[in-house]
Amino acid sequence: MQVDARTKRRLRLQNTVFLLLFLSLLGLLGWLSLRYDYQADWSANQRNTASEATRAVLAGLDRPIRVRAFVGGADPALRQQIERLLDRYRRAGADIRLEFIDPATEPALVREQGISREGELLVEYGERKEHLLELSEQALTNALQRLRRSGERWVVFLAGHDERSPNGDAGYDYRAFARELRNRGLQVRELKLASENAIPENTSVLVIADPQAELLEGEQRQIQAYLEGGGNLLWLVEPGPLHGLDGLAEQLGVDPLPGVIVDPNTQLLGLGDPRLALVADYPFHPITRDFDTLTLFPVARGLESNDAGAWDSTPFLETLPRSWAESGELSGEITLDPGEDIAGPLTLGLALDRNLASDTEEEQDHPERRQRVVVIGDADFLSDSYLGQGGNLDLGLNIVNWLSHDDALINIPAKTAPDRQLQLSSTAQAVIGFGFLLVLPLGLLSCGLVIWWRRRRA
Repeated sequence: MQVDARTKRRLRLQNTVFLLLFLSLLGLLGWLSLRYDYQADWSANQRNTASEATRAVLAGLDRPIRVRAFVGGADPALRQQIERLLDRYRRAGADIRLEFIDPATEPALVREQGISREGELLVEYGERKEHLLELSEQALTNALQRLRRSGERWVVFLAGHDERSPNGDAGYDYRAFARELRNRGLQVRELKLASENAIPENTSVLVIADPQAELLEGEQRQIQAYLEGGGNLLWLVEPGPLHGLDGLAEQLGVDPLPGVIVDPNTQLLGLGDPRLALVADYPFHPITRDFDTLTLFPVARGLESNDAGAWDSTPFLETLPRSWAESGELSGEITLDPGEDIAGPLTLGLALDRNLASDTEEEQDHPERRQRVVVIGDADFLSDSYLGQGGNLDLGLNIVNWLSHDDALINIPAKTAPDRQLQLSSTAQAVIGFGFLLVLPLGLLSCGLVIWWRRRRA
């Protein structure tokens, strides 16, 4: 092909146009990269992306989050770890302002803020602040969850009648559950009505967890006055006598059923004790919204609502259809006696609420003007022995959140990290080491020698 001057000019023009278009494309891509950001997380369980629990908490924040990290300049790896953690929240839409402070150059600030160690974070939201010692999404999200709560929320446990204690060491006590409540920004204390004049006004939720001794008449009147004043209540009822709380049941319109719930479905799951009641399906209620985890209730009793008074009663925990309330001895072969036993499904949990008296209709319809009570026919499911079974912990937290009017925090379980460690036996390690150090090099060497020999003979 003969190339003349005209063809050369055309080729130069094409090359120039191509170069200009290519440079324009690079400039456009650079401009787009500055204005728009796109990231994809392909890691296992998307562990580099904020979880749904974190996004739910961030959705309730309406102010910037200030984070001061007390890290020295000699530890760049720790700074990068903090940056990566907070970037996960920024990508989820959080307005986080990070500031690194060298403790060596700011000793007065370290003493003023009570900083205890290198790498500690001081998280501030509005006028409230929280110290963070653990660098993880779960720890930071729990800190933000505590900071977003308006004012202090006190969960008060009735004491003095051998109830389940939030500070006790026995397996039937609630030490672990109380710790989870404190981790979420709730204050927990015990209350002996015999030594105090009344239930404190700042009580967000009063918990009556299976008293074993009779309440005095004065104590019963104080609980009645607390309810009449609009207080929220969690009442955990075990089979047997109510120990002076019959008036409370009448006031709430709740009838505890006789007998112990027997659930033969537990044997199908390998649980030998028929007194363990299972709940697998949940009626619609804010407490159990999007909740589908199996919960376990040992030695429980059924409940009924008699629709008395101004309470709106909603069952939110029900046993499986094959269960029943056994009124006889729980020994030998246990069968349903239609003449004496109560066939299931049985209600295990009742959520009651009502409007509080108010001057205006608008205030009555406000959610905070609704008084809330939860009655559950079992106290063991929140004990240290059974709290880790199924979804017992999440259910208990949901109940307290609903009672304290923190509906937005319901169904926010802790995010678990995936297992990123490869556990190999000694034999597997030896085989892998032998293969990479000896077998693979010898194989490559053999292939090279064979190829060389064939080429030499050709």
